[in-house]
Amino acid sequence: MEFRTTSNCKYSCDTATHTLHWINAIIRFLKPFTFFMHAHVVNFFKDRLWESVDKEWMDCLRNEPIENLLLIPSGVVQDHWPASLKDFIVTLRSLVFPREQVDLHTVLPGLHVFSLNSVLAQGMNMKKKHEVEVLSAVVNSIADSARGHTIVDVGAGQGYLAQVLSFQYQHSVVAIDACSHHGSITDARAERIKKHYAAQMRKSETGNWSLNVPKTITCQVMSIDMLKALTGMSLHKDDAEQLRPLEEDNAKLEGEKYRSLCNANNDTSLVLAGLHACGDLSVTMLKTFLACKEVKAIVSIGCCYNLLSEEGIDKTETQCGFPMSAGVKSAGFSLGKNSRDLACQSAERWRGMEKDAGLHNFELHSFRAAFQMVLCKYYPEVMITNPSIGRQGKTLRRRQHRKVEYPLNHKEIVCPSLHSNMKGSCCNIEPTELETDKNSGLALDTDVLFHGHSSTKSTRCEGTKSVDKYALFEKFSQSGLCRLGLKPSQDIKFHEIWKEAEPFAELIGPYWSLRAALGPLLETFLLLDRLLFLQEQGSSLEVIMLPIFDPEVSPRNVAIIAKKILTQL
Repeated sequence: MEFRTTSNCKYSCDTATHTLHWINAIIRFLKPFTFFMHAHVVNFFKDRLWESVDKEWMDCLRNEPIENLLLIPSGVVQDHWPASLKDFIVTLRSLVFPREQVDLHTVLPGLHVFSLNSVLAQGMNMKKKHEVEVLSAVVNSIADSARGHTIVDVGAGQGYLAQVLSFQYQHSVVAIDACSHHGSITDARAERIKKHYAAQMRKSETGNWSLNVPKTITCQVMSIDMLKALTGMSLHKDDAEQLRPLEEDNAKLEGEKYRSLCNANNDTSLVLAGLHACGDLSVTMLKTFLACKEVKAIVSIGCCYNLLSEEGIDKTETQCGFPMSAGVKSAGFSLGKNSRDLACQSAERWRGMEKDAGLHNFELHSFRAAFQMVLCKYYPEVMITNPSIGRQGKTLRRRQHRKVEYPLNHKEIVCPSLHSNMKGSCCNIEPTELETDKNSGLALDTDVLFHGHSSTKSTRCEGTKSVDKYALFEKFSQSGLCRLGLKPSQDIKFHEIWKEAEPFAELIGPYWSLRAALGPLLETFLLLDRLLFLQEQGSSLEVIMLPIFDPEVSPRNVAIIAKKILTQL
């Protein structure tokens, strides 16, 4: 397997030496901009974050059209910008791993991507269908070349990938997921697909064709030993019986039992596959690949870097997800939670955003940052808990064509029901704002929210008037307090807060765009750390990192593919 970058990236990751050189170049670039990495945009007004940025840059970008700001994360610069600003953006982009979908046929000769039929594709959206079509073909190719007997789909979700590998490619598949509900859905869906194929076989009188159905396992993968135990089992009934205690109480099993289970099937040849395995799960997969000799190959596409544990920062009883490689560990360069959040930003999502949607997002960011000032001044005790009121930019945009359920001139604020902390997920450009659950009385058509008219009419957004912004900010804040379970006080002077924040609200767009440009670079850094971890193992492995999806459809498109050299198999 060989892959050469075709973009303007001047770095290579084909050897451990080259990869470490690239990593060190990224670290040198990032060090002067740690104020961007560690910042939290909700503190924009409170901490006067714009003052940490070159004044010439901010003075230039504050008057820049929204369309140009949205292109900054993609590395697009304008001729009239200051030379230092252009150099920052261009140099940054030169360090980013290229995301253009690779021609897989040149890297994996003989690979053929099948278009899924309506039965296998049932329930998939366009993004998921694209991902499963491509990844299943890649995993099939790697499994064949590595002589893999069984494919283990880690973090299988509803089993889309596992079922395509079973029914389309006729592999034996184990689907592991922490959610028992997902396992039930996978089993039920697989039975429906099996009936369809069985009927097709009867019609064509090809009864000798066997049907493989994925074996589903519900288990919270908490350690390498646990995943080793799961991957070390075949699909026979005896192994399923051994597996039962794992499903019942996986947290209490000791490492020795994991190891004995894994070593029980030394003749088993396994391939690990993970489609957007969350946070530390992708890391656990890579470590299991090395630790378990039965695993001959791995195809891993990670996501949710915000959920990664980090050495020296997160308190955890298990090994941390970052850093992995000795090279990055020796560099001593930490990221922190905000930087890992930032790594989830997608240049493609920014570039594909319409002007109106971008403006709405920046305005909502200003409301959330001003609301932070309310909390700081009137509820200082709440600030200790690092309050979150939810990320709901997608929710608002999905409701752009729905009728308004709560008129702006209504005087009453209906408090949404309180929820526990939302599970972390990869965010793209969604701001942190109120959850607009349609049962809470806060589901608003965003055009009504911002402009007082429905989005069913074709209009063009030119920004919200100042007086309207204050009214929206007050309603945002009142609802935010309810969301946090706080009783709104009559003493809160929302107007004074907004008057203090509003003169600098136009700087949020430039600031957030510059900061978001670091997202793809931070993701590159995290991915190269994982790649280097494998490359440091020496010549016993063949490893490559490829952008296998169309980034416009699926921005988290980089797969780490590794095989143990044939002589080791």
